[in-house]
Amino acid sequence: MSKGTTSYRIQDENALYFLTFSTVEWIDVFASKKYRDIVVESLAYCIAEKGLELYSWVIMSNHIHLVARAKGSYKMTAILRDMKKFTSKQILQEIQEGSESRRSWLLQVMKQSAKENSKKQNYQLWRNDNHPIVLYSNAVIEQKINYIHQNPVVSGLVFHPEDYVYSSARDYSGEEGLLPLMIF
Repeated sequence: MSKGTTSYRIQDENALYFLTFSTVEWIDVFASKKYRDIVVESLAYCIAEKGLELYSWVIMSNHIHLVARAKGSYKMTAILRDMKKFTSKQILQEIQEGSESRRSWLLQVMKQSAKENSKKQNYQLWRNDNHPIVLYSNAVIEQKINYIHQNPVVSGLVFHPEDYVYSSARDYSGEEGLLPLMIF
């Protein structure tokens, strides 16, 4: 198995999944709003154009959780591959060309991770796995959505889940969030 992979695999392309994808070496790139916004933009595009049905989500400093499925003939593996490829390119470009105070360090970590990876690339932002878990009952779905919404609270970022902008907790509390959702 190559670095960053696990035995977790997407078996059913249209099943409902709890997904976690993390940055290489757990770099906290999403501590910056500009990088979180790139991910939000990409998720919105995947919802509008690539068949992503998003039920719950959160962007933390170094990882993202989703409860999602691919609708119809769309494939979850393709959606996630394209989303991670797009966000990697956009974030790398922003790090290289923007006013990133940690530019040298971020690029060094991403370059080293790419060198250790079996894929041919110069920089790597995302770990290779998505840690998909099939959601098979309403109780498990509810547990994972609650887990997602509590992430910013447990991390000490906010006191109430709905106060964290980069999460679907706002939608579940009756407010409008950043992304269109399928609500349970």
